[in-house]
Amino acid sequence: MNYDTAIEEYLHWLLVEKGRSPATIESYRRDLESLTAFLKDHKVTLAKTTEGDLESYYQALRKSDYARSSVNRSMSSARGWFSFLVNERLLKVDPSSRLQSGKRARSLPKPLSEDVVGSLLDSVDGTLPNDLRDRAILEFLYGTGVRVSELIGVRIRDVDFDECLVTVTGKGSKQRLVPLGRSLQRALQRYLRGDARGRLLTDQSKDFVFLNSRGGPLTRQGIDLIIHKRALATGINPNSISAHVFRHSCATHMLAHGADIRVVQELLGHASIATTQVYTGVSISTLRDSYQQAHPRAIE
Repeated sequence: MNYDTAIEEYLHWLLVEKGRSPATIESYRRDLESLTAFLKDHKVTLAKTTEGDLESYYQALRKSDYARSSVNRSMSSARGWFSFLVNERLLKVDPSSRLQSGKRARSLPKPLSEDVVGSLLDSVDGTLPNDLRDRAILEFLYGTGVRVSELIGVRIRDVDFDECLVTVTGKGSKQRLVPLGRSLQRALQRYLRGDARGRLLTDQSKDFVFLNSRGGPLTRQGIDLIIHKRALATGINPNSISAHVFRHSCATHMLAHGADIRVVQELLGHASIATTQVYTGVSISTLRDSYQQAHPRAIE
């Protein structure tokens, strides 16, 4: 079996049997096509690939200044692919079985202060369609802590003003309900119930909440441009702010005001509370102190 066929077999299995999202599939495809291009250039066939060949590839990535997280992700893609090929008896030996990922760098974005967030949101106070849309986007990012991919996927039917909730579709197509705060409700209602969105609307995008100036669904890049534009207008360094920073700020500010970490975990859509702990920068000592104060047998 050649490389291209082997990759397609694996990606089809991930899609059909594992239910992986199209975005995840494309990520695996990029990783594996980059790896196999290297192996082809070095005249290495699939059946003859060794651990040494893989190590050479990843060493080349590291020397090319690839981020450690990108190298680790590529290794994970390779391990999954070769394991699949061995399990399907398409390959006799798994050359990736002893690949060791480097320790993941602990990199947290710096949350914005509450004053800076407030100033940024309040600065977007125009009445033009794009102004109303941008205010709703920024309020949504900060008010819900959603990922940018979740934001651009929100549809009209997902927003329930009566219950003050929005249905968000996260990683692995998992859905969760997220509360709509009053400030966010007001911004969304001004955008949706006025004619702002109607002026942007086209038939192909009628289901999506957030639209670009041409009437199509907004993209990740479009959200980035909006954030950078509004940050510059407010005097904020655009390099210090992103959709991810809004997510981090939302969680950090909630915890600072006494929110339970389990609540924040649910809000952010994390499968593991360990992810929430790292992501929000909550110290282990803080968790330990809270436990000792709250549990009746913690200090007996």
